[in-house]
Amino acid sequence: MSAENLNPEHRIALFQKKEIRRTLHNNEWWFVIADVIVALTDSIDPQGYLKDMRRRDPELSKGGGQIATPLPIQTAGGLQKLNCANTEGLFRLIQSIPSPKAEPFKRWLARVGYERIQEIEDPELGTKRTRAIYKAKGYSDDWIEKRMRAIAIRDELTDEWKKRGVKEQLEYAILTAEISEATFGLTPSQYGALKGLKRENLRDHMNDLELIFSMLGEAATTEIARNLDAQGFPENKQAAHDGGTVAGNARKELETKSGRKVVTRENFLGLTQSEKKVKTLEDSKLMTKKAAKKPRSGKT
Repeated sequence: MSAENLNPEHRIALFQKKEIRRTLHNNEWWFVIADVIVALTDSIDPQGYLKDMRRRDPELSKGGGQIATPLPIQTAGGLQKLNCANTEGLFRLIQSIPSPKAEPFKRWLARVGYERIQEIEDPELGTKRTRAIYKAKGYSDDWIEKRMRAIAIRDELTDEWKKRGVKEQLEYAILTAEISEATFGLTPSQYGALKGLKRENLRDHMNDLELIFSMLGEAATTEIARNLDAQGFPENKQAAHDGGTVAGNARKELETKSGRKVVTRENFLGLTQSEKKVKTLEDSKLMTKKAAKKPRSGKT
């Protein structure tokens, strides 16, 4: 699994506007248990909630190791192993969660599992669903096109790494950090911290220019690795540094010419929250105006 991507093997699903991270393992979806608990309970401490569940349900505690499997999941700080469960495991888990959302979640889970079967038969459906998720979250069509292109470039790079003997997970994360640092002067974890992200996907919070330079760094790395026939981790690390440097030099030149930094603290989450605040303020003003116009009742 690659370190910083969102491809058909590693995607965020939405349940009632709550993000649930998932990954493909043994050709089926596995979901981050903590995300499921948050979606069903709105708990701010999903790990603590899970411990309480195990205390309340001795059978769940005994079978906890069979339900939860640590799998690599993309976080704002890079690739981390988080406890995940497949559909069967989640159905068992839900039995111990007293939530009115349990039944809708079961139906959602069954539908997501069926979607996976459809995607195996028609891989293009996965791409269409990814576009639909971004659209539902409020991204513009132009941004979505760039993000989808970035996903394709990332997939091409990780395929190249696989062919060249780079080990997945940890080495992918190191090479990704190498490209990012050479491109932006920041590792993905530093970049995520700058934008105030916790577990969100960094690239989902990049603006157009940030995405473009991210794509350039990875596309250049792929080209260099191919042309130099880089083999193994050390040679591909050098190619990652060189590819990132190509993008980094282009970024610096643009910053010099435009007088404006490419890297920004702004993120999509913050922008949408700002838009919500503005809308709430406008709605509040409108209600105040309507109330002022209302004729007062009473005796004259």
